[in-house]
Amino acid sequence: MWGALVIACFAATPLAAQDFFTLKGHGGPIMDIAVSPSGQVATASFDNSVGLWEARRAKWLEGHRAAVNTVQFLSKDWLASAGDDNTLWLWSLISGEGTKIATHTAKIVDIARAPGGKVIATASWDATIGLTEISDHAPPSNEKRLTGHKAGVNAVAFSHDAETLYSASVDGTIRAWRYKDARPISTVIVKHGFGVNELVINDAEGWLAYGATDGGTRIIDLKTRTQIADFTLERRPILAMAYDPNAGHLAAGDGQGYIMVIDTNRMRITHDFQASRTGPIWALTFSQNGQSLLAGGIEDIAYSWPLTTMHEHEPMAGTQRSFLEKPETLANGERQFKRKCSICHTLTQGSARKAGPSLYGLFGRRAGKITDYTYSNTLDGAEIVWSAETIDALFDLGPDHYIPGTKMPMQRIVKQKDRDDLIDYLRAQTAQKED
Repeated sequence: MWGALVIACFAATPLAAQDFFTLKGHGGPIMDIAVSPSGQVATASFDNSVGLWEARRAKWLEGHRAAVNTVQFLSKDWLASAGDDNTLWLWSLISGEGTKIATHTAKIVDIARAPGGKVIATASWDATIGLTEISDHAPPSNEKRLTGHKAGVNAVAFSHDAETLYSASVDGTIRAWRYKDARPISTVIVKHGFGVNELVINDAEGWLAYGATDGGTRIIDLKTRTQIADFTLERRPILAMAYDPNAGHLAAGDGQGYIMVIDTNRMRITHDFQASRTGPIWALTFSQNGQSLLAGGIEDIAYSWPLTTMHEHEPMAGTQRSFLEKPETLANGERQFKRKCSICHTLTQGSARKAGPSLYGLFGRRAGKITDYTYSNTLDGAEIVWSAETIDALFDLGPDHYIPGTKMPMQRIVKQKDRDDLIDYLRAQTAQKED
């Protein structure tokens, strides 16, 4: 494979698929989970990293400059990831080295590899699908960009013969692409009316399953494009889907923290499990033997439940995240911090694998100077010194306007009093303490 440089053995051993377990170590919510044919687990996180797990300990693959949204094993030697920094990365599981191989103009939220081929499809919120070819002897190349969707693309999936690419979009449609044509064309095969978030293809059995923002969970006949089954419940949106072809199990995770498992052989629901006490299910996959479900959400921990005993185990998010605390229980400055800052930053020394650097000793510090954090090119070497005035300007204008090119989320604090209270809180909480 291209660019392989063997430095050390990096392959991880599989985790037990039949036992309940958790994977702890990320510093932000879990956005995606992948399991290799050998049972190796990879996690993508809001903390800008990919975790490759061995004996429930992670080796960290770091290179992304923003949240990692999606991860997928390509082979026993290669892994792909993509995220909010608009980039697609290829990782060697032998050396642990990663290379940025493609970019979009907006975040990438899903990737798919053509079966038996060397094409990776990327779904982006720039309303396009990227097709990147990788070869054994040449650098990857982004040769095609598929256009046709009217809004961001949320999901991509190939047919088993790799001849057709399917895509789902915020525009409420699912398209089928003849992507190998000199001028690729697509056909709209589903018009849902609300944004379609997730997509599963089983063309061997002749069906497509999808999940949408209105909670729609449906299975469609690929030939007739008619509905085979509708498993929509009063929960929305559908944010994750996974399929085990051996058992015919289809799982869907929603914004209210439930996971529903469907037996597609008999077209009936077999499990409906509250997997999270608080917050959504963003990440979902089956173990390599299909006996367990791995999931992640707003907590910094990935969970694995055996299907047969799911209801015997505790849901995730056993303790409430600080940014979800009731506003009336907090002073205003603390409330602003927990709502706007706490998911990315700590107030104590050490960045703790968060998406942003530690705020300890913030006042008087030049931006981009924390040694245990990888900054964007914009902040690396910036002349900004953090003070009441610069913090006020940051949240008055919004990070994207105050520091164009930063990877900080686009957010503002409109009211002057809210900004003042936040600044007072930060001044008190981040002051360096004498030994």
